[in-house]
Amino acid sequence: MIKSRFLCEYMDDIRSKILEDAYQVLETQGESPIAREYLLKLLDVLSVALEKYSQGNPEESKNLALQLIDHRAMLMMLKQQTDELDALKKLSINLTSSLELADVLNAVVTEAMRLVFNARDVSIFLYDDQKLSFGAALDSEGKRNKPFTKPRGNGLTYTVARTGEMIIVESTRAHPLFKDIADNWAGSIIGIPLKVGKKVVGVMNLSRVTAGKFSHAELRLLSLLADQAAVAISNARLHLMISRQAFSDTVTGLPNRRALDERLEDEASAARRNNYSFAVIMMDLDGFKEVNDTYGHGIGDEVLRYVFNFMARGVRNTDFLARYGGDELTLILTQSDLSSARIVAEKIVESMQKLKFKLPDGKNLKLGISGGIALYPMHGRTGSDLLRAADAALYQAKKYERGSFQIARGVTAPLSKIKLPE
Repeated sequence: MIKSRFLCEYMDDIRSKILEDAYQVLETQGESPIAREYLLKLLDVLSVALEKYSQGNPEESKNLALQLIDHRAMLMMLKQQTDELDALKKLSINLTSSLELADVLNAVVTEAMRLVFNARDVSIFLYDDQKLSFGAALDSEGKRNKPFTKPRGNGLTYTVARTGEMIIVESTRAHPLFKDIADNWAGSIIGIPLKVGKKVVGVMNLSRVTAGKFSHAELRLLSLLADQAAVAISNARLHLMISRQAFSDTVTGLPNRRALDERLEDEASAARRNNYSFAVIMMDLDGFKEVNDTYGHGIGDEVLRYVFNFMARGVRNTDFLARYGGDELTLILTQSDLSSARIVAEKIVESMQKLKFKLPDGKNLKLGISGGIALYPMHGRTGSDLLRAADAALYQAKKYERGSFQIARGVTAPLSKIKLPE
């Protein structure tokens, strides 16, 4: 028992000496700290395994150390290839886990920061119609979506986008693309085009706090990431386009009934959580049937497209205008009361008088508009209830007083009707 303990201590001393000698050799031969650490860990593991099956022969451990040092280039290449395959697998999983563009871009910048040692920040700018738009960003402190700088017309990002070529800047202090940057910004940066075939869909920039070259392994991994990112971005854009088509009216381009229903439920949920009211206004064009009957549905569609988009230009960014069906529109006024809804209705009435559209026979288009107004939670607590209330009020306006906007039933105080002037 004692002999066994002494043998273990002896072998531990021998292994420590062998590891120390190997460290000195690797340091002398200029191996990087990362490579040196990996090789020493590998040697330690192999030495323990060797001692177990070689009855504690220190010479074999020494020979193993010498062979490992002699073949370190091959071992590091195998490790590098293994790491790259592992990274490629992770990239594939992360970049295909979602078709939402924001999720894809965030996954790309996360992987890029992980792949490069001493990275300061990474950003992605999408490229379309010769213009760059911000996509995503991540820095070494974990802050997301705060780009370090905006692309300059003659800067790195636009140059990469226009040429479709990777640009490596080993020192921003000495490169012509960065001659106009602030004096306190230094380091190295790489700009990589994100291409599908020959088409550039974006640019990924990654900067480091230190000047100098990027390693071959880093360049390979970043290139792999860029290739996959470009495909993922293209797929996400296609998904977004199809989704928009599914929620858009094919004639007018406005949101359709499906989009309206979803927005209404979201607005009702938000109003319940935050205790605010909002209004729903349903509108119908007066006199549109005569346009269809006289000039046909082709001209009718042109009229709808013109009138509905004319009205959409006057809507606040926070509000939502959708085609309900036929010549009916529905407007959601977020965080509004009945007084605000009446003001909006008055503006709609005024805007209808400013329409200028020439019909095929040279006549000017003349249309009226009627509407119904419902308020959350006064006239309903769900989207469908509010639509029914506003629709019922619209029906009253169409039946008894065309050209007016009626308030849904249930209001405690009388409210005047809004009517187009004669």
